[in-house]
Amino acid sequence: MELSPYAQGGWRLLGDPRRFPRRPFAALLRAAFRSLLDDPQAALDDPDLKDIDPTVLKHCHAAAAMCILEAGKQKADISAISTCLEDCKLDKERIEQFCTEYQKMTFSFSIELVTVVSSSIGRSPLHITDVSWRLEYQIKNNQLHKTYQPSYLVTLNVENSDSGSHPDVSFSCTMEQLQDLVGKLKDAAKSLERATQM
Repeated sequence: MELSPYAQGGWRLLGDPRRFPRRPFAALLRAAFRSLLDDPQAALDDPDLKDIDPTVLKHCHAAAAMCILEAGKQKADISAISTCLEDCKLDKERIEQFCTEYQKMTFSFSIELVTVVSSSIGRSPLHITDVSWRLEYQIKNNQLHKTYQPSYLVTLNVENSDSGSHPDVSFSCTMEQLQDLVGKLKDAAKSLERATQM
């Protein structure tokens, strides 16, 4: 199981007991699982998290959510998750805590994911009708550190043949992530083309 560099950075922050003592770490894990399973708008307003810098908190929450989703997508076992989190410098206790929460939620997560996907897809999948993008160049981040990072803001216009148009899907990504997406889309198009020729 592999995580993006952004997610790995968030987990390194989570592995630092000075930034995330035991109780804030547990509170953040609860919030990450809850936001994916129960309440997509789950707030990070737990009293145990009040002393954590909001930017760091959001980064770590996103990293935890990405790890949960990636593990669920790959149906990763505990050893694969543990290895991944060890690479991010988490200690054994924190890894065990995450794995315990993950095991508790695996069944609920699978059911919820199927429900969300099937309800969002409806009877027919969404179709991308148009793509627009623009280049953004970030000079400083929220902590006023110089970053000088280019990124792409991509908007996908989608529609569903059952109900017409849907809200656009927008996301931000680095050049590497965009190249990876384009490569995967090309692979998918080739697979589809081969399937239709059979």
